[in-house]
Amino acid sequence: MTNRNLTIDERLGQYLLDNSLREHPSQEALREATRNHPHAGMQIAPDQGQLMALLVKLIGARRTLEIGTFTGYSALTVALALPDDGHLLACDISDEFTRIGLPFWRAAGVAHKIELVLAPALHTLDARLAAGAAGSYDFAFIDADKTGYDGYLERCWQLLRPGGLIAIDNTLWNGAVARPATSDDTAALQRLNAKLHHDQRFDLALLTVGDGLSLLRKR
Repeated sequence: MTNRNLTIDERLGQYLLDNSLREHPSQEALREATRNHPHAGMQIAPDQGQLMALLVKLIGARRTLEIGTFTGYSALTVALALPDDGHLLACDISDEFTRIGLPFWRAAGVAHKIELVLAPALHTLDARLAAGAAGSYDFAFIDADKTGYDGYLERCWQLLRPGGLIAIDNTLWNGAVARPATSDDTAALQRLNAKLHHDQRFDLALLTVGDGLSLLRKR
């Protein structure tokens, strides 16, 4: 198979940002606040965030889910793309990490759209299902522990309406998924990718954006 993807070197990457990226000042400030964090690599790239915001607007999303918030850049990005009465349920377990994003959500005027729940995500999602929320969400972003991805996917499938969109981060895992697995995370992502390839509940595209971004449209 001929690979027609570009190699993004530093110069081309900067060109991309200079000629495409449109960030709210709070997005840029939050990226800068996270830049020197010991786990800064967990934050999505700004161009990936811009793509997600565009997708949220394209599908007219009003109710959204996020599994894995880190310091809050992806939540901020999605919240900015939502209408003023939109809602994002952000699931995470770290008060230490998520509190970094709170002042930036407020500065951007979107904190009222974000419901941050600090608890294991499966517990939060199962509670919403038990409360009758199945089929009521438009968009979900999964970016948390890789061994938990399959469980998150199944809950999000139930919570999304037909035509809703799921975005799953890190599905190329720096290329490790194409080699024999040497970690539980890699093995979990390989199983997930193989499952999604044949899962007829979704329309599928696996993109070479960021560290791999799988887009799933619920049929």
